Amino acid sequence: MKTLVAGGAGFIGSHLCDLLLNKGHKVYCVDNLITGSENNIVQQKKSKNFKFIKEDIVELSHLAVPDVDCIFHLASPASPVDYQENPEETALTNSMGTYNLLKIAVKYNAKFLLASTSEIYGDPLEHPQKETYFGNVNSFGPRSCYDESKRFAETLVYIFIKKYRLDARIIRIFNTYGPRMQKDDGRVVSNFINQAIDGDPLTVYGEGAQTRSFCFVSDLTTGIYKAMFTKTSSGKIFNLGNPEEYTVIELAGKIMALTNSKSEIIHKPLPKDDPSKRRPDITKARSVLDWLPQVTLNEGLKETISYYRSLK
Repeated sequence: MKTLVAGGAGFIGSHLCDLLLNKGHKVYCVDNLITGSENNIVQQKKSKNFKFIKEDIVELSHLAVPDVDCIFHLASPASPVDYQENPEETALTNSMGTYNLLKIAVKYNAKFLLASTSEIYGDPLEHPQKETYFGNVNSFGPRSCYDESKRFAETLVYIFIKKYRLDARIIRIFNTYGPRMQKDDGRVVSNFINQAIDGDPLTVYGEGAQTRSFCFVSDLTTGIYKAMFTKTSSGKIFNLGNPEEYTVIELAGKIMALTNSKSEIIHKPLPKDDPSKRRPDITKARSVLDWLPQVTLNEGLKETISYYRSLK
């Protein structure tokens, strides 16, 4: 099967390319490397079934893409540091970039998957969050370039499903971690691990009572694959994340214990619009996709810590 992965040199995208290659796909990886890295796809490039196309999907035309059977759209800066440093690029990637990929999907009659985000729920008033929840999102703030453009991307997918009968589905990704995360991407797991192994203070925003749910990247890519290829997934939206919930201060304690760190914890003010709770309801993914995360937080953190230590 010929498969396009937009954002395939990124953290999650590169792991998805691994999975697809292992399952015998011919993989076309499209990435402009604004936040992705060719270091993430060094091994993949050795495969005759892998081709890297350095293109920006905002400018992408069908001429740059061969006839493909399915398209995974994972292109977009995703961490708060990255999308706030690249707000215009983020908004355009999730609007015009999504539109361009959808047109290519229609041209080739390809299956389509949009990687959306739990950020479309904003600072949720419903907990845990179901796919039916409309969200509590600020459209005029520092996170809106990402949150609102992802919501618009979902709207585009809906339009193409209804207008062109496109075989498409949406996943909403909750906090994901693992090897190949940029160490300076501002995510809480990468921040804490690198601060701990460097002996620096762990930076906790607010009191650390805000909660997050952490899914290891191999569990997520398995869910992404099932969402694309499960026959009954077309036209549906799925939360993908680990429903186990931890406070940020609990996560800091776990990482300090696993790294044998003597670092202190310092507190800084909460960023604007930072969600107080984040936990997926994955009932739909369990019932339709037969998907459930398998990697425990301790197991995943140990592997991620080993990865960052290997970079020293």
